[in-house]
Amino acid sequence: MKIWVDADACPVVIREILFRAAERTQTQVTMVANQQVRVPASRFVDAIQVQAGFDVADNEIVKRVLAGDLVVTADIPLAAEVMESGAHALNPRGELYSPDTIRQRLNLRDFMDTLRSSGIHTGGPSALSQSDRQQFANNLDRLLAKQKS
Repeated sequence: MKIWVDADACPVVIREILFRAAERTQTQVTMVANQQVRVPASRFVDAIQVQAGFDVADNEIVKRVLAGDLVVTADIPLAAEVMESGAHALNPRGELYSPDTIRQRLNLRDFMDTLRSSGIHTGGPSALSQSDRQQFANNLDRLLAKQKS
């Protein structure tokens, strides 16, 4: 299993959890972003910088991901697309997407997009909580343990 990170919007605290997990489990983590991303000096962590543009980083991840890999992203369409290719998708808030939850998330995303297009202010996501971080770390550990067995 390789871990691909949609790094443009990935919180720093989640990156740090991923970096520690990469070292601990000797799992390759690749940060993909359209800007330079600082990564620790490690043979298990690297970064790919893509050109700026809408969904360029997402498309690069889709192009490279393999069945069984893990993609860390809050981007619902990206999560749905990589799941279709047999990869796992984990939200930085710790939600491991499933075929059922991804459909629900896509419907909610489309609904919220419709509200925003009609001028209704919907606000943004809440701050990443300690329980979000813990849920992310727990689900990441479960996936990595399953991969090792």
